[in-house]
Amino acid sequence: FQDQAMMKTMSGGNCNLAVPAKNSYRMVVLGASRVGKSSIVSRFLNGRFEDQYTPTIEDFHRKVYNIRGDMYQLDILDTSGNHPFPAMRRLSILTGDVFILVFSLDNRESFDEVKRLQKQILEVKSCLKNKTKESADLPMVICGNKNDHSEIFRKVRTDEGENLVSSDENCAYFEVSAKKNTNVDEMFYVLFSMAKLPHEMSPSLHRKISIQYGDPFQQKSFRMRRVKDMDAYGMISPFARRPSVNSDLKYIKSKVLREGQSREREKCTVQ
Repeated sequence: FQDQAMMKTMSGGNCNLAVPAKNSYRMVVLGASRVGKSSIVSRFLNGRFEDQYTPTIEDFHRKVYNIRGDMYQLDILDTSGNHPFPAMRRLSILTGDVFILVFSLDNRESFDEVKRLQKQILEVKSCLKNKTKESADLPMVICGNKNDHSEIFRKVRTDEGENLVSSDENCAYFEVSAKKNTNVDEMFYVLFSMAKLPHEMSPSLHRKISIQYGDPFQQKSFRMRRVKDMDAYGMISPFARRPSVNSDLKYIKSKVLREGQSREREKCTVQ
């Protein structure tokens, strides 16, 4: 996805780790309000489900991995369902590498929103792809949440969700329950597989390490703590900050200009 010579902003407070640019990815979670986007992210990061609903404006998380000695970084952008700033949503799409589109199986309008988002992502990324001459695929999962609810509340049929991904081998459909933790691990496993990322990045396939261990991602530290029984480790960075809008704009601009393309980017501008 990213050229080694191009490094996304990786400032993360006190948690500064040397992650190669080619191993740094951004996952963008999109969907209408109250469909469970943040609950799915919470399951991924902490294995927990929060009953209390808190509207999301935009949350940013970072998880770093040591997988068989190689460092990886996954930035997670949990977006607002209200998308009050269309330009910000467009920028999130431009800078995203993998996408999760979430709707609620008991809410038809949220499914229609996912269809609009899927179309917008394909259009925006196609524009950027044409400018940069990249050949990378676009891994995406469409996720129908709340499948723990009774079938009498269902407003979207399974075949309707499957039809959205039937023509794209880099797009998959899952019906999940963030509350019951049903199919969540499987969804992430497939998403990372489509993105050609290590499957150990999935929630259940690596050892979780706390920041309290100081510098746990150094090989010397691993040897000292005798945690060699697994070869995949993950750690949430508690100090991660979202890169600034200016940083993201510079990142997109450098992707376009490095290919020697014209500075004319009228169709790809954030507006």
